[in-house]
Amino acid sequence: MTGRTDTRAETRTDVIVVGAGPTGLLLAGDLAAAGLKVTLVERRAPEIANLTRAFGVHARTLEQLDARGLADELVEKGSPVTEIRFFGQFSLDVSGLRSRFPFMLITPQYEVERLLQRRARDAGAELRYGTVLRDLGQDAEGVTAELAPADGGPATSLRARWLVGADGVRSTVRDLLGLPFPGHAVIRSMVLADVRLDAEPKGPIAVNGADGAFAFVAPFGDGWHRVMGWARDRQAPDSEQVGLDEVREIVRRSLGTDYGMHDARWMSRFHSDERQVPAYRTGRVFLAGDAAHVHSPAGGQGMNTGIQDAANLSWKLAAVLRGEAPDPEALLDSYHAERHPVGRMVLRSSGGIVRLAMAHTRLQRAVRAAAGGVMGAVTPVRRKAAGMVTGIGVRYPAPRGSHPLTGRRAPDLSLREGRLYELLRRGAPVLVTPQGGTPSIPPALAGAATDATWTDPTRRTSLLIRPDAYVAWATG
Repeated sequence: MTGRTDTRAETRTDVIVVGAGPTGLLLAGDLAAAGLKVTLVERRAPEIANLTRAFGVHARTLEQLDARGLADELVEKGSPVTEIRFFGQFSLDVSGLRSRFPFMLITPQYEVERLLQRRARDAGAELRYGTVLRDLGQDAEGVTAELAPADGGPATSLRARWLVGADGVRSTVRDLLGLPFPGHAVIRSMVLADVRLDAEPKGPIAVNGADGAFAFVAPFGDGWHRVMGWARDRQAPDSEQVGLDEVREIVRRSLGTDYGMHDARWMSRFHSDERQVPAYRTGRVFLAGDAAHVHSPAGGQGMNTGIQDAANLSWKLAAVLRGEAPDPEALLDSYHAERHPVGRMVLRSSGGIVRLAMAHTRLQRAVRAAAGGVMGAVTPVRRKAAGMVTGIGVRYPAPRGSHPLTGRRAPDLSLREGRLYELLRRGAPVLVTPQGGTPSIPPALAGAATDATWTDPTRRTSLLIRPDAYVAWATG
């Protein structure tokens, strides 16, 4: 702490979450649902919506939302698409995913936030909007955060056992920890605009690349559309004002029409970085979402990766705080061990996609055409790519000698007590056994299990499934 003299008497909570985007809201909701005291602080006022750049919710994120009872309501408001198009010659068919959600759902990020905010409030999380983090300090027993009203006023000190920074690419938490954020800009002078259209695109989204440009058009559902675009020959600093004519031209070059675009209510220019913090944990402070990693928008993986960070971390923090973890430090360290490689993979895959989209030399275009051909013709390659982009294929490292299913995502199994993901809504691990089976669970895991039984008596495999729907242990 800096020792400011305007700090008032401290109060206490179990966990402070900084940032009320999808990552922070899911984390706060999980912790509150686990019976813990959680305080979420957000610079924005509650009536100010977060900037919506994300429009795609991938299958694995929908599964995580399903495990919280939110997916079906979100799907009702969105538009499922089974083909993810990246640019002219490259697309990915996800209709064959072995998931309850074999599609990408097109819906604005604020719809995801609305559901997660409601859940967090209902679970008892304290949400402090209009509040900024000025400073933080930590010791062996906890973290002290200095908080103040965003519009000025005296600071207060809030003491917690743990703190999580989910406060975006310009993370105050990361800066206060003094952590580097190495990387570089992968694409510059991208334009964003919210507009009205005279003609609707044929599908839920329109996306393509052509003639040295690419563009994306998606509906908000209220008559407004979000446009994102880039043109090789129109590179300008972020500070340069965007004109509607510039946006129209990029969309026409990419999609063949500007759909009668008019009445822009908001326009902006930005650049997209590829960056990742070296450590997701520093003592009693964790980083998640864009505070830990940021990458190109290609593939729509940003919000999804952050939500899955939160799903991985929340149950581990809850287990430690409730005294249910035999080795608390090892469990908490596993958050970085499991999620940092995933963040690195997303940086590489999204970066590769956007570089192919930007191809302009003859050789680069040939490589892009070849990549698209392989993706369409080679089933194992297509399946692996779909698993990587959607998150379905993510697996975590398992101890040497473990069953091959350990660390893998658990599908939505049909159990005697109901669907697996319905049982996971309790926030506890689920033990799945053959009918009448009584497997010998390792002592370090036995205390955390909740019994459930396969409906198929011919199965021999028993599974202990973590609250984030990954297999912790298997036998048989």
